[in-house]
Parts: sequence; structure tokens; C-alpha cells
Amino acid sequence: MRIALFVTCLGDVLFPEVGKATVAVLERLGHDVLFPQAQTCCGQMHTNTGYQGDAVGLVRHHVDVFEQALADGAEAVVAPSGSCAGSVRHQHAVVARRAGDESLAERAEAVAARTYELSELLVDVLGVTDVGASYPHRVTYHPTCHSLRMLRVGEKPLQLLRRVRGIDLVELPAADSCCGFGGTFSVKNADTSTAMLADKMSAVLATRAEAVTAGDASCLMHIGGGLSRLRTGVRPVHLAEILASQS
Repeated sequence: MRIALFVTCLGDVLFPEVGKATVAVLERLGHDVLFPQAQTCCGQMHTNTGYQGDAVGLVRHHVDVFEQALADGAEAVVAPSGSCAGSVRHQHAVVARRAGDESLAERAEAVAARTYELSELLVDVLGVTDVGASYPHRVTYHPTCHSLRMLRVGEKPLQLLRRVRGIDLVELPAADSCCGFGGTFSVKNADTSTAMLADKMSAVLATRAEAVTAGDASCLMHIGGGLSRLRTGVRPVHLAEILASQS
């Protein structure tokens, strides 16, 4: 299968290793990955903050870029991010319709129908749970809010993690509780965000895990920042990085 990578803003600017790991996993499975270089922000931040008018141009650009990738032979679009995949699937057409652009909304729906978060693509589309990974460490998994509640990926990330060789996968207490990031929420409501982060860090530390993993670099940035400030030694590691590992 030919797959277009939607690497996301954080992946592009702060966590390029997540995009590289996504490519490594898919290529190991025999798939061809293309990277549309004209891609930019999907507009999620603008939409979530109430600036939907400003998001329209970003939605249009995203649709233009990945519509072309699909026309050029890509059969699917993958994003190593539940929140960005969720934005494409659940916000883009809404933003376009509120702007009165039905044509854009319909095009957005067509792109969204072929856009998947990484675990969705692997399990639901490619039918794979064992990607040939090896990661001999004690790990706990945080199901991020958008992947859990918007995309409803359910057990798919855990199905993949359970097939990783050498991993000691331990359940995270109160796993479905938000970590407190929420993008601009953590800036606008810093005190509340910090309290939520403290609860999440306590849960992570209770597992005695060496690493905490998730399908969103944004949440891992938030959790990992807190764990780093406390000098806990617990590493934030994206799901794609574990699946790419063959250590």
C-alpha cells in the first residue's frame, strides 16, 4: 500500500523522530510512504480556540495537499497523532460548512474518510498487530483524550504493544483521566492543568515504569515535561518509536 504521512506540527518542529519512526514501521511492513512537503498545520489549534474563520484557509490547504497525494496514488493518510487525526475527521468539514463552503466540506469529508491515526491504520486497515518490534523495558500506556473519546481507538494501541517482544507492559491507574494538556487549555487554565498533570504523574510513577507511551506527542510533551522537572527518570516515548524499535 502507498501511504501519505501527515506528520503534524509538533512532529515537524519538535519531535521529528516520531515521523521517522512511523515511516520505519510502515516500510518494515512493506509499504511505500510518501511525504507531501507542502503540508502545514491542520488548523486544530485555531478551531479549538474559537478562531474558526482563521482555520478555514488551513483546512483548505490541508485538503488540497492530501487530496493531491491521494490522486497521486496514496491509498490512505496516516497521522501519528490522535488529536490531529481527530481534527481532520471531526472538525474540517464542520469548519468548512460554518464558513458556507459546501464544496470544501465535501472534499474534506473525502480526505477524512481515508485518514487514520497510526494504530487504526495498522490494526483496522493493514490487519497487523505484530510489527516486529522489540523493546525490553517496563512501559505504561496513557490513552490520550482525542484518541480515546473522539477516534475511539479503544484497545488498538494496547494490541500493538502486547505483541512487542521483551516489553513489560503495566496498566496505568485511572488511565482514562486527562493529563491536563489540551493544547491551549494548559496555557489558559494553567493551575487546573498543573493539578491534572500531578494526578497523571502520580499514576505513572505508581507503575514503576521506565517509560510512558501514548499516541500523541503533545500529551507526552506535557507529561514528560512534568516528569523531567521532578527528575523521575521516566521517559516519554511515542507509540511509533516503540513499534519502530528492534533493540
